[in-house]
Amino acid sequence: MGIGIITPHGGYRKLKSFQTTTIIYDLTVDFCKRYVKEYRMCDQMVQAARSGRQNIAEGCQASGTSKKTEIKLVSVARASLEELLLDYEDYLRQHSAQMWDRGCEKALEIRQLAYLENRSYKTYRTYMQEPDTAANTGICLIHQANYLLDQQLRALEQQFMEQGGFTERLYKKRMQARRS
Repeated sequence: MGIGIITPHGGYRKLKSFQTTTIIYDLTVDFCKRYVKEYRMCDQMVQAARSGRQNIAEGCQASGTSKKTEIKLVSVARASLEELLLDYEDYLRQHSAQMWDRGCEKALEIRQLAYLENRSYKTYRTYMQEPDTAANTGICLIHQANYLLDQQLRALEQQFMEQGGFTERLYKKRMQARRS
């Protein structure tokens, strides 16, 4: 089934942020194998991509008992992707390659792929043939993931403010039980 959320009506929805960060992780591993010669940079990039993905998964796992922990872990995922974004930008700058403008044709092409339902790394594999295209593809995907994570964090914070966390709900139930 994968990482997802239970909807208010008991349904299940795949978490787009997790799907996107899985693609970013796979793309980064391939990018580093092909184009990054320096071991330390390669390791840093792969670990940042992995951290982005894993912290979303851990946050979803923690959501049942601690909204505060979920918010913290999703924030860590967001920070890890920001670090990875800088690495891709550094790569382009250090190799005198151009970073795509948000509205350029190739960036728009990559952004459109986000609407495919069952996308995976295979969806983006054709963009891995040239290092500058691969790095720019990674950057586009990171921007998409960051947007999704920002939305997710806003929703989690709102939910926490309205409903409290597990501890607050337990306290309310305990107080209700004492009154009755």
